[in-house]
Amino acid sequence: MIDSIFNAKNINEAEAVVLSAGYEKTVSSRKGTKNGPKAVVKMLDSKLELFDRGYKAEVSKKVKIGQKDLGNLSPLSPEKVLTKITNECDKILDKNKFIFLLGGEHSVSLGFLRALTKKVNPKDVTILQIDAHCDLRDTDADYSEKSTNLAHSCVMRRAHELGYALVQVGIRTYYRGEYEYFSDPKNNIKVWQWSNSASALGAGWKVPKIDEILAAIKTKYVYITIDVDGFDPGVMPGTGTPVPGGLEWYYGVELVKRVIDNYELIGADIVEVSPMRDLILTEYGAAQLCYTMLAHKFRNKLK
Repeated sequence: MIDSIFNAKNINEAEAVVLSAGYEKTVSSRKGTKNGPKAVVKMLDSKLELFDRGYKAEVSKKVKIGQKDLGNLSPLSPEKVLTKITNECDKILDKNKFIFLLGGEHSVSLGFLRALTKKVNPKDVTILQIDAHCDLRDTDADYSEKSTNLAHSCVMRRAHELGYALVQVGIRTYYRGEYEYFSDPKNNIKVWQWSNSASALGAGWKVPKIDEILAAIKTKYVYITIDVDGFDPGVMPGTGTPVPGGLEWYYGVELVKRVIDNYELIGADIVEVSPMRDLILTEYGAAQLCYTMLAHKFRNKLK
């Protein structure tokens, strides 16, 4: 049996904490994201090869990694969910631990980002967002009868309002209001609209060189948020709102590795995993990304 990455007896002993937030309230298409964290943790706990090919070392033998599960948060209101996540992150950050958040729908990221504002000025942080969608709606009223400004489609709008800089990668669809928001120069949002097709180059859609993305990050600190639909559905099929195209696997892995190696990663999350009945590719990929990102975050302990 493959060993678990979780080797810390408790949060106090841990250097990094994988925090699970199984929440699903405002999803607009296929359901199941509330089960995402449990599926990813299962991969981390027993299915993942722990030998990192790049560092030639087992991260879990060098770094104390703990976990905490906030359970099924779906019965709570959006604001109560975010408050619960923020309060839990506050406690963990006060112990000087690195947090890797697993969702759940994308709105859970805002709870963590709110907590980080108490530790660092958001203006000193760039959010690198890998996503098919901008998530820059002001509310979800255009598609939901029970509208809220804390929906998964609004999360990056709320984060931007907190003062975080945004660099969005993999974008393949958006609402008119989102287009107007990110196109406004005063908002200073960098968006890479994605296409692997030469026929789309005339529209300015392309796969950028990773150096171009790195150059767009102007801050010391970076927070990485990965909605798995940012990847090609052939790589990450188990998600609520898949969009054709997207990041190729090794491009995405190389991108996050180089960002972490060049900037100070202060937090990360992977969201919108919706497990499929007969295919574990998405949760396995999410677990592999999580483990690789932790390896690069704690690279000095592996050398």
